[in-house]
Amino acid sequence: MNRQNINRPEEEEQQPPVRQRRTSRWTMIQWFLIPLLLIAALGGGLVAGYVILGKKELGDVLMWSTWKHVYDLVFAP
Repeated sequence: MNRQNINRPEEEEQQPPVRQRRTSRWTMIQWFLIPLLLIAALGGGLVAGYVILGKKELGDVLMWSTWKHVYDLVFAP
């Protein structure tokens, strides 16, 4: 081996500069749109199940006592 090659590790380690990856608009939209759509689907499902299937009033869907009662029914010992 040649000593010149041993003493020059920087030549082997030279790499092109790493470019920072920019976040696209579509990625940002997905981060906000998908959770928003999931929350809207949850709300729509609650309304559809309670009003259409349960034959109850729409105003009762938004009451905390309604969902506390449902929780108590499901998880009662």
